[in-house]
Amino acid sequence: MSKAAELAKWGEVSTNGQVSGRRNIVINGAMQVAQRGASTASVTATGYYTCDRMNLEISGLGTHTVTQETLTSGGAFSAGFTKAWRVDCTTADASPAAGDYMVFQQKIEAQNLQQLAFGTSSAKSLTLSFYVKSNKTGTYEIMHFVSDGGRQVNSTYTINSANTWEKKTLLIPADTGGTINTDTGEGWRSLFYLGRGSNRTGGSTPTSWQAYAIADEASSQTVNIADNTANDWAITGYQLEVGSVATPFEYRSFGEELALCQRYYQKITTAAASMGLSSASSYNTAQVNGVIQIVPSMRATPSIDIVTVTNGYRYVAAASNTNFDVLSLEAGSNNSQVLWTKSGLSGLTAGQAGWLQTTSTSSYMAFKSEL
Repeated sequence: MSKAAELAKWGEVSTNGQVSGRRNIVINGAMQVAQRGASTASVTATGYYTCDRMNLEISGLGTHTVTQETLTSGGAFSAGFTKAWRVDCTTADASPAAGDYMVFQQKIEAQNLQQLAFGTSSAKSLTLSFYVKSNKTGTYEIMHFVSDGGRQVNSTYTINSANTWEKKTLLIPADTGGTINTDTGEGWRSLFYLGRGSNRTGGSTPTSWQAYAIADEASSQTVNIADNTANDWAITGYQLEVGSVATPFEYRSFGEELALCQRYYQKITTAAASMGLSSASSYNTAQVNGVIQIVPSMRATPSIDIVTVTNGYRYVAAASNTNFDVLSLEAGSNNSQVLWTKSGLSGLTAGQAGWLQTTSTSSYMAFKSEL
């Protein structure tokens, strides 16, 4: 593209509002926030590991370590990124079973996607851009999936140079035939395939929107990150935006990105002993209850994420300590407050006020409302 054409295109983008306001639909695309920690080893199951909002979905295909990688050099670092989401194979599976697969993804809340106007004549196209690095060169496939109505369209990209940060930009067409509900459920996910078995091949690579078909998930994928323990794959600068041009990455402050992540996961303690968690009171001589206000409010009523630690939690009242290993949530919790309880204790004074704290650096409490 000539400089004149480039400037003209940027003028068009500016006029249609693509570079104004909030552009990046992805949360935590710079991989700054990692409330769950910087590294998780021995990963064999689907879950959220390290960087907030980033999900590894896996069935079979070996064992892996997921890390929030710190960048100190390379193209992504030069572009302003200091963190990346990374997966390293630690136990290989070079012969996937038919149903095996592994994908990196972020599930996006449906009500945050209404600007796409899918299912109307005004439906918008999108642009996906990201930095990627792997020791494995070759063709990778991404399936863009809308769960409302079960629709898909696919993209491919190629890693050309091993162990080198490369920027990829992909155009995703508008879908005039689909729909995305206005609700708090899942609206969109782009599944970055890192490996797959034969069930997800044998079809085509659709470049226009169609009804979902398992055989069309990753037919063009040539790479299996799980086939050797020397393999790794990393991503940062992950941006999904409305329009046909990749604009510069929308850097948000750490505080703003953290608040966006906390709609889906909130860790209210760090690994510290004697850290206060909540006010509390004795319901009777054997049970203590408490309330924790959630700020910001979460997507839906959360479940608790708590580690069991021998005597890792302490109820303190009237200079008396009562230790226990774990606690649970009570009915009546909602997306802005949780009610917790611990029963089976003894020697409490009914109606007495106190507080809940940790006693161990291993103790923590978090709430999750992921999609």
